[in-house]
Amino acid sequence: MDLLEKLQVLFQRWEEIGRLITDPDVMADMKNYIRLSKDYKELQPVIDAYRQYNTIINHIESARDVLYNEKDEEMKAFAKEELESLNLQKEQLEEDVRLMLIPADPQDSKNAVVEVRAGTGGDEASLFAGDLYRLYTRYCEKRGWKVEMVSYTEGTVGGFKEVIFEVKGDNVYGQLKYESGVHRVQRIPTTETQGRIHTSAATIVVLPEADEFDVEIKPSDIKKETFCSSGPGGQSVNTTYSAIRLTHVPTGISVSCQDQKSQLKNFEQAMTVLRTRIFEMEYKKYLDDMSSKRKTMVSTGDRSAKIRTFNYPQSRVTDHRINLTLYNLPGVLDGDIQEIIDALQLAENAERLKEAVNA
Repeated sequence: MDLLEKLQVLFQRWEEIGRLITDPDVMADMKNYIRLSKDYKELQPVIDAYRQYNTIINHIESARDVLYNEKDEEMKAFAKEELESLNLQKEQLEEDVRLMLIPADPQDSKNAVVEVRAGTGGDEASLFAGDLYRLYTRYCEKRGWKVEMVSYTEGTVGGFKEVIFEVKGDNVYGQLKYESGVHRVQRIPTTETQGRIHTSAATIVVLPEADEFDVEIKPSDIKKETFCSSGPGGQSVNTTYSAIRLTHVPTGISVSCQDQKSQLKNFEQAMTVLRTRIFEMEYKKYLDDMSSKRKTMVSTGDRSAKIRTFNYPQSRVTDHRINLTLYNLPGVLDGDIQEIIDALQLAENAERLKEAVNA
């Protein structure tokens, strides 16, 4: 099946979905309706490209007709020039469409739950975890995404031993998933009297947020506990039992949330994270399966992989997966990581396109 035939099949599928989502019986099944609506929206860029591709092909045929049948030399010269331009447009569009036709990770369009944990390095690792938290909140702010704190444990001298937050917006997981792994920092700690460079680390875990359609949790399987919040928050802290701890009895997964003053809001956030943690078990199998099929997969589920180094003396940031080095440490720490994410996406897309061609 050539490219045009594939596009025609997808166009027919898109039209069929368009009819289905207006069917009252389909609309009554909310889970199926949401899935079809999502498929319809995701196919739209391909359909736009298909229409553009058809237009270019029609113009190419018209230009050829003029070139071979027109007697006016000036018109023939114009048609030849136009034909060359159209063929270049066609080649570029074909390359773009082939990338579009690579099956996307079905989780890419979801919101994300991000966990930042201090690793080796003691207090310095906690400070670095705090730097990474600021990096991601600044990046999300620049993207127009909403960040909601779920829970945190502060370090003894600042930063965080652990911080968990939700990110909501358009295609959040598809961008942030590349950040999962071990991040290292090489710098002179403020407590170092002899000027020696220390290496510390923090672990980032990015998970696609699971909604109630992805994971069904029975209320009878949840153990709910309330306790007083700790940390900053005004008069309600340590006086009301607004913090929530949920434990999923069948799996033993436990989640705490105390950032909101309302117990109900803390419960809703805790349920979101709990669903995501349960969903992660199945999603991890998917990532492991994909990793086993690819030799150099960029977005890996391996949390222990050292993916990036922040070197303060050289003002250098290096992503080890694609050997990309930027000498813009202050900018990166201020959230300017789109260049890195774009390069990782490009590397993965090239890898997946190669697989598709060789399949």
